Amino acid sequence: MAITDWPAEERPREKLLAKGAAALSDAELLAIFLRTGLPGISAVDLARQLLADFGGLRPLLEAERKVFCAGKGLGDAKFVQLQAVLEMGRRHLAEDLKRANALTSPQAVRDYLSAQLRHRTREVFCCLFLDSQHRVIAYEELFEGTLNAASVYPREVVQAALARGAAAVILAHNHPSGVSEPSQADIHITGRLKDALALVDIRVLDHLIVGEGAGCSFAERGLI
Repeated sequence: MAITDWPAEERPREKLLAKGAAALSDAELLAIFLRTGLPGISAVDLARQLLADFGGLRPLLEAERKVFCAGKGLGDAKFVQLQAVLEMGRRHLAEDLKRANALTSPQAVRDYLSAQLRHRTREVFCCLFLDSQHRVIAYEELFEGTLNAASVYPREVVQAALARGAAAVILAHNHPSGVSEPSQADIHITGRLKDALALVDIRVLDHLIVGEGAGCSFAERGLI
């Protein structure tokens, strides 16, 4: 049965308009993105099949182009549309964060950094540079690869902070494994950066590790 023949309250588009996007299942949301199904398969059934094939919504959204386009009913056009949607989401989070005080809006910081880093397959170290009112000046990715004492250079972090006139910073990096617990190397790097930035009167407010779930905040753990 085609979706147009379903009861109105069960159709994904009508359901979204009546109850909001949060009321829809992953398959219903994906069906709206797909717009159409395939011969003999409704958009919702196709969405369910894709979710099963990819292992869930997140793996589908984060799939590389070649893998994504190999999915049934997908292709370059859908990949382009999806990347545009994801980037609009990241920019929306960035605008929300710029209007907020980063110190009093920890969830906005987490949401933004998670959107930037959670899908990355390599470790990426970044900084949020803040003004004296703890408003975001800039976000910058500074280092990529396995993070250790030899690959994160305090001098470069200090130079970047000074170049932007930052009064404070929030450090962040991702763990591609999904495990958010800080390693001894993470703790050591954080101490070195905090000491180096303190020499030029720039505060380190937090160091966030992005992984599965809520991640890890050094400030909340008393590690900074």
